[in-house]
Amino acid sequence: MGKYQGTITHLRYDPVVSRNTKLLSAALLLLAAPAIAKPLEIYFVDVEGGQSTLVVSPSGQSLLIDAGYAGFGGRDAERIKTAAKAAGVGHIDYLLVTHYHSDHVGGVPNLLEVLHVTNVLDYGPSVDAGGTYPEDYAAAVSKIEAAKGTHKVVAPGDKIPVKGLDVTVVTAAGKHIDHALPGAGQPNEYCSGLEPRKEGSGDESGENPQAVGVVIELGKFRFGDFSDITWNKELALLCPDNKAGKLDLYLATHHGGLSSRAIWGLAPRVAIFNNGPSKGAEPAGWRLVKQSPGLEDVWQLHFALAGGSDANAADTFIANVDDDLGEYLKVTAEPTGAFTVTNHRNKFTRTYPAK
Repeated sequence: MGKYQGTITHLRYDPVVSRNTKLLSAALLLLAAPAIAKPLEIYFVDVEGGQSTLVVSPSGQSLLIDAGYAGFGGRDAERIKTAAKAAGVGHIDYLLVTHYHSDHVGGVPNLLEVLHVTNVLDYGPSVDAGGTYPEDYAAAVSKIEAAKGTHKVVAPGDKIPVKGLDVTVVTAAGKHIDHALPGAGQPNEYCSGLEPRKEGSGDESGENPQAVGVVIELGKFRFGDFSDITWNKELALLCPDNKAGKLDLYLATHHGGLSSRAIWGLAPRVAIFNNGPSKGAEPAGWRLVKQSPGLEDVWQLHFALAGGSDANAADTFIANVDDDLGEYLKVTAEPTGAFTVTNHRNKFTRTYPAK
């Protein structure tokens, strides 16, 4: 047998090279791993029976729907700021003012004292102010524009360009979308026997019929906020065909005032009432929403004094069981349609799996 004449090379372990190799491998694995998508977050802020709803896209962009009341030492603006901080939001990308009642628009000047607003949206000049904008709101809009922000009037069918979400205006300035949203448009069996009320009578005049309503979608998850639209405007949107489509999450119209049973066609899994102790979640309105076929739970910002134990959710589902606590409800939603509701007061959480 011949003698092997080659040179044998011995490998020497180098701990520095080994550590660097491991770090490089770990970094490559992180780069190769798919990014974990963030959820949609919705904060229902307690503004004592008004509206302020903070929507935070998976992209991090924010949409604030209304700003509650003015005054009270800037109470509502501070509560919005608290929710924004919890969401990791340092400014508001889009502020949507649904209409010009004080419980929706009043807090805008206070809001600008605590958070920067880049874009403000509304339905146009107020019908209650003779075709002009309310003075305090007009001054706030001018302040936003002076800081290089924008002001835009929205109409049914418009999209609010929040990155990562599909936000469609379905009502505005007394009008509604002409065509059903994708996947919607089915006949609404609950419209049978419902008749419009006389236009210009009672609640069918003034600001409420002008309110901006939106449907917000993330994948299969759908949330509807129709602000304070009236009986006739509900019927126009939902009858005889449901142009808005079915919802996972529904913010009770007019803080839980009496709606028509046409809302049953929305088939929400969960309803949230942005009520106060003595405003909204009226017993008849609460019961009508509660009876919606397929509804799994009602959540409320406040215990409604008029409803007693018979027309309120269990305390576990209520953010504020005593007056003026300022606690919020939070919804976290996934593109699959699954979502979770959390009561900030008691940290109670319920998850609604995708269907």
